[in-house]
Amino acid sequence: MSFKRRQFLFLSTLSFFGVALWNKIHGRESPTQEKSAIASGADDLKPKPSTKPLLRFISVADTGTGDRGQYAVAEAMTAYHRQNKFNVAILAGDNIYNNGEIEKIQAVFERPYQPLLKQGVKFYACLGNHDIRTANGDPQVRYPGFNMQGRFYTFRRDPVQFFALDTNSNADWDTQLAWLEKELSRSDAPWKIVFGHHPVYSSGHYGNSQSFIKQFTPLFQKYGVQLYINGHDHNYERSRPINGTTYMITGAGGGTRPVNRSEWTALSASKLSFATYEVYADRIEISAIGTDNRVFDKGSIKLRSA
Repeated sequence: MSFKRRQFLFLSTLSFFGVALWNKIHGRESPTQEKSAIASGADDLKPKPSTKPLLRFISVADTGTGDRGQYAVAEAMTAYHRQNKFNVAILAGDNIYNNGEIEKIQAVFERPYQPLLKQGVKFYACLGNHDIRTANGDPQVRYPGFNMQGRFYTFRRDPVQFFALDTNSNADWDTQLAWLEKELSRSDAPWKIVFGHHPVYSSGHYGNSQSFIKQFTPLFQKYGVQLYINGHDHNYERSRPINGTTYMITGAGGGTRPVNRSEWTALSASKLSFATYEVYADRIEISAIGTDNRVFDKGSIKLRSA
C-alpha cells in the first residue's frame, strides 16, 4: 500500500472518531441512528416478538361525531387490528352527538367501525352525558351493537372482569354503588377494570371529580381495581397509579381539547387517538396510538390484588 493511501485511511479514521466524539459530547445521535429511529416508527403497529397476551382490547370515547376526526381514528383502529387482533372494544360514552339520536347510528357507529364489526369485534358501551339527552339513553341501551346489559353491567373475558357504569348525574346512584360493591366483592378475576364516561382524575377541561374520588376510590382500593377508563375530556391522559389504580382518559376519539398535566400524570396529549391494552398474567401493557398509526405513549400496570 502506498504512503498516500495509508495517510488517507489514517486521516479518514481520525475524522470518523472525531465526529463521533463530538456528537457524543453534544448529545446528538449519528445520522445512521437518527435514520433508524425514524424508520422504527413505521413498525409501531407490528406485533412484537414476545409472549402472546392472554387478552388484547382497546378503548376510545367521545366518538360519535360522524366527522373526519372520528373516521380517522376508526381507520387507525382498523389498521391496528390488521396486525394485532382484538375482539373487545370499550366505548366509554358520548357515542352519538349531539343528543344521542339513535337514528344517527349508521353514520357514527356502523359505518366507521364496519371493518371491525365484520371481523367480530364487540363494542361494549356506556352512556355519556350527550347520550341521555334522548329518552334518557334507553334506545342506546337496547341497541344490540353496544352490547349493554343495562345502564350498568359486568362481563368477563378471562382473566379480566369489566364493570360498566352510568356516571351521569341522573343515575340511580344508591342502587348502582351497592351493585358495584357486590359485584367487585364476589369477583375472582385477577384483573378488574371499571369504565364510565366521566373522569375521576383529570388534567383536562373538566378536572377532577371530588364526588367520584369520594365514591369510587375507596371501592377501587378495597377490591383491587387496577384500571379505570373514561372519556368526557376530549384528550388522552394516563395517570401514574393512585392508591393502586391507573386512570385512563381516552376521550379523543372524535375531537380534541387542550389538556394540562398534574402531579400524578404519566402522559397527557391533545391528540386524536385510542388506547390499546395487552393483558398478561402479571401486567397490562398500554399503548396510545394516533391517527398517524404511531405509538405516542407506552405504560405498564403491574398486577395487584385487594
